[in-house]
Amino acid sequence: MSEQPSTPPAPEQPTTPPEGAAPHDEGKTFDAEYVANLRKEAAKYRTEAKANADAATRLAQIEEANKTEAQKSADRLAAAEKAATEASSSLARLEVALAKGLTPSQAKRLVGSTKEELEADADELLKDIGDAARPRAPKPDPTQGRVPNGAPLDPRSADLAQIEADLKAAQRR
Repeated sequence: MSEQPSTPPAPEQPTTPPEGAAPHDEGKTFDAEYVANLRKEAAKYRTEAKANADAATRLAQIEEANKTEAQKSADRLAAAEKAATEASSSLARLEVALAKGLTPSQAKRLVGSTKEELEADADELLKDIGDAARPRAPKPDPTQGRVPNGAPLDPRSADLAQIEADLKAAQRR
């Protein structure tokens, strides 16, 4: 293998302060005149920036005023079409979510531009989160209604029957 010659390091350029700037050495501060000049320059730039922002605002107002009625109508039409597209997309997303048993917060996560894409994404979401996300019918409360033999369920009568059974068992002993 042949060794390639390494490039020598570039010589260091002497650093000099910009013209009109006071020299700055470690541990020393700029002189007051230099700082005053910097502040004047910064104030000038702030004034120019404010003037430019005001001019940009005025230009936008002039451009809006110069728009023809047709341009204004075209802008309103574009905004209405965009709103209609967003509403249609939201409706399709909610319809798919309802059909798949998803909550509204889960419906927001569905991605797709067609109903088929949304359904595929909903199936994937359901697969990822499992059946835990599906709403379930509540389990029946066994303390409500009638007991299987048709007698009304009264906790006091059940307690009374238990007490009688306990008494009989105690008497036998």
